[in-house]
Amino acid sequence: MFPATITVALITGFQVSTTIFASGLATLCFILITGRKIPLYYGSSFAYLTAIASMCAAKGYVMTDGILPEIAIREAQFGIIMSGFVSIAAGLIVRFAGSKAVERLLPASITGSVAMIIGLTLAGNALGDAIPKIGEGATSHTADQTWWIAVALVTLISTVLYSRYLKGLLGQLPLLLGALTGCLFAGILYFAADVNLFRQVPEAALASSVWKLGDGSIFALPAFTLPKFSIEALVAIMPIAIATIPESTAHIYQLDIYVNDVAKKKGKEKFNISSLLHKNLIGDGICDMISGVIGGPAGTNYGENISTMAITRVFSVPVLAAAAVIAMVVSCFTPLIKVIYGIPLSVIGGLEIYLFGAIAAQGIAIMIDKKVDMFDTKNIAVIASVMVIGIGGQYAFGGNIPVFGINVPCIAGAAIFGILLNLLLSIGKKKKAEDEPTEVVSEEAAE
Repeated sequence: MFPATITVALITGFQVSTTIFASGLATLCFILITGRKIPLYYGSSFAYLTAIASMCAAKGYVMTDGILPEIAIREAQFGIIMSGFVSIAAGLIVRFAGSKAVERLLPASITGSVAMIIGLTLAGNALGDAIPKIGEGATSHTADQTWWIAVALVTLISTVLYSRYLKGLLGQLPLLLGALTGCLFAGILYFAADVNLFRQVPEAALASSVWKLGDGSIFALPAFTLPKFSIEALVAIMPIAIATIPESTAHIYQLDIYVNDVAKKKGKEKFNISSLLHKNLIGDGICDMISGVIGGPAGTNYGENISTMAITRVFSVPVLAAAAVIAMVVSCFTPLIKVIYGIPLSVIGGLEIYLFGAIAAQGIAIMIDKKVDMFDTKNIAVIASVMVIGIGGQYAFGGNIPVFGINVPCIAGAAIFGILLNLLLSIGKKKKAEDEPTEVVSEEAAE
């Protein structure tokens, strides 16, 4: 989970050390909130990337040396904290009305299409990092640009091959191994072709630390910041939690299957983890708030976490708590943070092509898994509207659609419109079903 967590920080411009620390702290809190009964790790979510970018575009915030201005991070924190209320509300609905109520409000036709546009609207960012513009730093020379693209391709292809062919525990590390392969190739170029694609460590990465041991070259606490009210952040980021709810729900059911399989083989009683879905969603929301309060990005429980536990057959809450503590300690280790910031942008670009495409593909998988009827006029209308508003808003207006004098982030606007349209087209559907006569089938006919 480590490469995915730090990649979110590198792409969004959040502090890497704060992001790692927040994932550990939120995981410890999640374990306590859920009564130490759900073995899940909280990590940074890719679903919020476009929302944060849209907010920054609306406010004119620009990253400097890979880090957002502190004011931008603080305003994004406010949106992240508010997004936690969406997950908490979903958990309360599940607790008192059952999981079907959430599915009716957020059917797969909406959550799947929102996941698709999250990935597709980021396609430009991925190629922008993988293929540099002429005249930017080392890319002013054609040879350097060629090597930049080569490093991105090596990273992309190796990540795909690792994902496809590696099995077992190594099969859960394609991002890490792909990044290492890309960095290794960039290192060879540095010594063999005198091409330096590695980045300089931004001064703000250490200067913003709240406390340093000595000069901070070995140990420094992360840069903690407090949230700042922003209506743009609220509108852009809060609705994105809609996309993480089905992901979090699927994870809890998947975990339930794995844990019960191990329990059965050990002769233990069945663990009914799926009955804790409401606690899982509430825990997710509170952890978003915890991460947002100290300056970390929004997150979710990780599928990589579940797959790793399934392979090792270790579903231990204390082990996850130990991992969380290790993450918090590691976040203060300055040399590691410097190495992370030094990763070539071309390597990040290669990873992004795979990651963002996978997010879009996951949206398709959600609709296939839920058997969404693609011939149903309501589903077609909802999916079509969400897709066009989301993708069209990104490429026609740069991520913020001007509506009635208000700049509405395309992902949030698409999600909200999809929900309202689905509710509108669902009016009378239940009543019609109840009014239809029930066909009586005799026992002989049934047989």
